[in-house]
This record gives sequence, structure tokens and C-alpha cells, in this order.
Amino acid sequence: MAGSTFGNWFAVTNFGESHGPAIGCVIDGCPPGLALSEADIQGDLDRRRPGTSRHVTQRQEPDAVEILSGVYEGVTTGTPIALLIRNVDQRSKDYGNLLDTFRPGHADYPYWRKYGLRDPRGGGRSSARLTAPMVAAGAVAKKWLAEHHGIRVRGCMTALGATPIATDDWSQVRHNPFFAATAQGIDALEVQMDALRKSGDSVGAKLRVEASGLPPGWGAPLFDKLDAQIAYAMMGINAVKGVEIGDGFGVVAQTGSEHGDELHPEGFASNHSGGVLGGLSTGQDLVVHIAIKPTSSIRLEKASIDRAGQPTTVVTHGRHDPCVGIRATPIAEAMLALVLMDAALQHRAQCGDVHIDTPPVPGQR
Repeated sequence: MAGSTFGNWFAVTNFGESHGPAIGCVIDGCPPGLALSEADIQGDLDRRRPGTSRHVTQRQEPDAVEILSGVYEGVTTGTPIALLIRNVDQRSKDYGNLLDTFRPGHADYPYWRKYGLRDPRGGGRSSARLTAPMVAAGAVAKKWLAEHHGIRVRGCMTALGATPIATDDWSQVRHNPFFAATAQGIDALEVQMDALRKSGDSVGAKLRVEASGLPPGWGAPLFDKLDAQIAYAMMGINAVKGVEIGDGFGVVAQTGSEHGDELHPEGFASNHSGGVLGGLSTGQDLVVHIAIKPTSSIRLEKASIDRAGQPTTVVTHGRHDPCVGIRATPIAEAMLALVLMDAALQHRAQCGDVHIDTPPVPGQR
């Protein structure tokens, strides 16, 4: 199956299925000398894993990561790093009724048309469970970026369905089940999700993910633009249907005099561009927004067809997230970190000897 490897210089190959014995990834290209243990990775996996609140799937997976190679005496060796996450709580019988039918809005139908067969248990390779290895790889990238460049990657939810969520206190992200950067309105979100779960339906979400501390100049012109790589990465996350960099679609209503981020000796006056110009980082905060569709597996009857092309109806049983966006924040962080890790190694390989004598704009590196 093509399309299971992400990145060029820091290449992550993802393997496994939702209901197989294990999932994992192989990281090729991690520089040697990085102190690395399972504990450095487990924290982000714990943020993403199922069963952490009543608002997400109750599949009980510890998502304990094992480092199988590429680390000796606690330090990366520069050889491929194999990460393994064992599946321990599969309930494949919940998907027995989907063998001959297709969930509307799910990848079931196109998978079958492409390969002629499919694994209906949890969606197989199309399951959001396969984001766990990417979160693990992203944790490695985050650690290297922080230690070598002081880069911080963080994310939050900014809308749950039609309900906007404030971003006035980033310290709150780790203290509520929605990854909301606010202490306001959490009780109302809890009520909204409780009603949604009882109804058997689902809802979408909007997330913000950003990186600070980037030096200017990462990325490449034309087809390897930094923002193009970011959009590619974010669209690779399950259920993502839209990506915006900076003001995104809001730029349509802006004038040129409003949109252009003025430069002053003390720094940029604004960040409408989201930290990217001409496909290259500007040194400002990198700001990305993603839109996540409602979960396709719901307990409400929907019209569909069977493999013979005959009309039928589908009701999905089992344990599913009423909003897959709730657990997507650490996934989006991981994918952004992987893009930046690739960009860092690319820049070091091509332009490591480039030095600018004039002082940079304050706040840049």
C-alpha cells in the first residue's frame, strides 16, 4: 500500500491496523545523540489515547510505546527507530454488520472499490487509531526541535460543532477534556457532548495549532513550500476536511494594505500570513487551523448500499468518538512537528553555511 511514509529527511513509515495485534512506525533520519526514552513519548500518547473522558470512545487502550531499535544507552544512534504500540482492547464483533455494507461518510466504500476487499474491523487502515504512531513520532520531533532550536508546538480546540471556544488561557488546555485554551464555558461543552452522545449522533470541530521560535527561511519555493507541506500533513489526519494558514479564507475580504504584515525595527506589526511568506518561514509564530468533520460511525440509521449495489440501511454499533476532534489536538501538534523536523534537516543540509551579517528582525532567530 502506497502512502504509508511521511517526510523525506525525517521519514516516518506507519504500519498496522485498528484491530491487528499492534500498530507502530519506523523513523528513519533522526539525528544521533538525542537523549530518548519511552517516557519522552508516552506523555503525548496519553493525551491522545481513548477512554480518557466520557466524551470519547471508551475503548481501553493504554497505548504504551516500546522502543525496539535506534536507541543505545538512552541516546539515538542515527539508525532507524522502531516504535511499537500493542492493541489490547479490540471488539471486532461490533463490526460484523459492516462486512457487506458501507457507512455513509466513511472510507468503507472507496477502500473496497480500490482494493477489492477491506478490513471492516474498526476501519482497518482508515481508522483514526493509526494516528497514535504519528503522535509517537511527533514526540521525538518535538524533543529535537525544542532542544536544538527552542521551538514550542502547541494546539487547542477553537470550536465544537457550532459552538466557538475562546483562546484566552493556554494554561487550561491540559485541564479539560476538550483541549480548550480557556476556563470559560467548559460546563456548557460537557452538556452539549452528553446530549450528543445520548442522541447517537456526532459533530465536527475546529482546531488551532501553532509553533513558536522558528528561525526565518525554513521551507522551499514552489512545490515544497512550508505551508504546502503543512497542508499536506494536516489533510493526512483522519477526518480533516479543511486547512487554513494564518488568516486562511479570511484573506478574501482583506485589502492589500490590511493584509501585508508590516516590518519595523522592533518586529512585525501583525501576522496575517501565519508565519509563512513565499513558502518560507518568517520567524513569526506559525499558525494553522484545521476543520474536522463529524464522526461517520453513528448510532442513527442512514441509507446506504450493499456490495451487490442493493439499497440497505446502516447503524454503527461499538465504541466511537461522538467528536473525533476532541482527541485530535495532539495529532495536529505531532504532524506540525514532523513537518518542521523535516524542514529543519532540509535547511541544515542545504543552507547550514548561510550567514546574514545584518541583524535579524527582533524576535527572530
